[in-house]
Formats: sequence, C-alpha cells, structure tokens
Amino acid sequence: MSEPLVNVTRGPIVESVHYGDIAVVDHTGRLLAFAGDPYRVTYLRSAAKPLQALNVLLSGAADRFAFTDEELAIMCASHYGEDYHQKVIQGILEKLGLALSDLKCGAPYSISPWVYEQQLRDHVQLDTWNCDCSGKHAGFLATCLTKGYPLENYDRPEHPLQREVLKLVAHMCGVELDSIYIGEDGCGVPVHGLPVYNMALGFARLAKPEGLSNDCAAACGRIFRAMNAHPEMVEGHKGFVTSLMEATHGKLAAKNGAEGVFCVALKEQGIGIALKIEDGDPGRPVSPAVMRALEDLDLLTEEEAKALSSFARKDNRGNMDQLVGEVVPAYHLHRVGQAR
Repeated sequence: MSEPLVNVTRGPIVESVHYGDIAVVDHTGRLLAFAGDPYRVTYLRSAAKPLQALNVLLSGAADRFAFTDEELAIMCASHYGEDYHQKVIQGILEKLGLALSDLKCGAPYSISPWVYEQQLRDHVQLDTWNCDCSGKHAGFLATCLTKGYPLENYDRPEHPLQREVLKLVAHMCGVELDSIYIGEDGCGVPVHGLPVYNMALGFARLAKPEGLSNDCAAACGRIFRAMNAHPEMVEGHKGFVTSLMEATHGKLAAKNGAEGVFCVALKEQGIGIALKIEDGDPGRPVSPAVMRALEDLDLLTEEEAKALSSFARKDNRGNMDQLVGEVVPAYHLHRVGQAR
C-alpha cells in the first residue's frame, strides 16, 4: 500500500496528505530501500525521456546530424518553452530539414506557472516548439530519417520507431516486453506502464550501465553528461529538475513526469530512485518527497542541501502571500532488511 509521503499543514494541524510509493534500486537490480509499495505499477510518463533518447544515439541519428549536448538534453526534457528552448528546437529542425508542423506533440501553453502567466500577458502565439515534449518528438523524427522509417504516424504504437523505443525501455528497466502496459501520453505518443521498482532500475542502469552492450553503455554516458551539461534544457528557470542538477554538479541526472512521477540516476553509487505520488499532483509534494529520499540516503553534501532547501520544505501561503503553513516530508525510507 502507498504510505504518507508529504503533509500539508495549516496552522497547528495537518490539512492534507499526499500518499505515494518510492523504490531505491542499484544497477544490479537489488532493492535497497523503499516507501509504500515499490512494485506499484504506474506509467513512467515523461520520466521515460532520457531512456527514450538513448535511441537517438543507438540509431546513429546523433552522429548523422551532429547533435550537440544541448540538443540531446532537450530531447530528454519536459521544458518550459522559454526563448532558449525555442531556439534549440528550431535549430534541431533546421538540421533535419523539417518544420514545426512535422512535430505531432500539440502546441500547449508552458507547463511552468510563471512562464504560462508571461505567455498570457504577452499574447504569445503558440506553436509546437512551446510543447514540453517537442524535443523528444524532434529526436523521434531524427531517428526516423536516419533509419528510413516513414515520418507518418511516428507517434503510433505500431510504428517501427515506437516498437524500438518500447524494446529499449523494457531492456533498460529489466521487464518483459509484453508485461508493459501501453497508454497514450499527453503529447500523443505511447506511454509505458511498469512497476516503480523497474523505473528505478532503468535509471540505475542509466547511471552505471555495467553489463549493457558497449554501444548502449556509451549512449547512457552521453545522455547523462548532456543532461548535466545543460540542465536548463531539461526543464527550465526555477524548475526543481534543473535546480537539482545544477546544485549537484554532475552527481545525478533527474527527470520528472506527469501525474507525480520523478526519477533520479546517481552516477557514483549506480543507484536509481523512482517516486510516484498517488494523487498525481506534479507540483506541491514532489520535491519535498524527493529531497527526503536523497537526505535519508545521505547523498547530498551540506552545501547541496542548503542550495536546495527551498525544495525540501515549501511554504503554504494565502492570497496575500501570508504564511499559513508548510508542505513537508512525512516519511523516512525503509531500508531493506531493517524492521519497519
């Protein structure tokens, strides 16, 4: 069963509770720690993007189009659609000889509340570059061009590109292909359902790809480095994903997903952490829950924890910006082999 991960207080009482599940797994598949049910099945959502982006390297597309680390990073992103994101997306499409209209991801407003408000104030004309998934879709198109796959219906589960991506996700996460549940993501492409444990395993292997083929191991290293070289591309200004990688200077790669999913790959330790918030809230509870896991595992220095302190405990504020309570972690990890 899921367990309470984050409390929301107002005055002297806990007003709301966010339940969830966490798995901490090493690259050999050993479950190290957990909260709630580490085998809960849910969708990986956009946390899958760094694993999906491996195919851009394995297909030869990264070499063919001479993609930079900046461009690879945005292929792993749920970005905010800020000006610098737009510029990189347009640069990728120029390399591909394609147009924004070739991206089948939609043209929503920014997923960042403050960027969204700015876009409304500025009456921004939206296009697919603004979609947080546009980098992933650009990577899909690059792979199709490289392998001679049709661009039509590249977003459909039966397309050869998506069948390749499914096999890659299954391989990285250590699950049987036919055990993965397939749904449709917000941007229209297949989304993969699997246990939280296996999500963590996929990120552990991304961090420490021992036992994988040489090509796959090299691709994991390149994606990890690209995300850390350009964390601003993976999310955006003030975002927790970006801030976490900036503060830890190459120690980890992090990726969020819709409906309260978050995954972390820790390089030196070869550890993956995967989290799912039960109620699907992608904002309020995620960073306090992730920060508590990193603290319990003693993975942050004092300096790193201080730089990220605003994400570890959040203010609960009213309409006049008055402090009315807090959003705080409500759990500690259970170490495997220790009594609960």
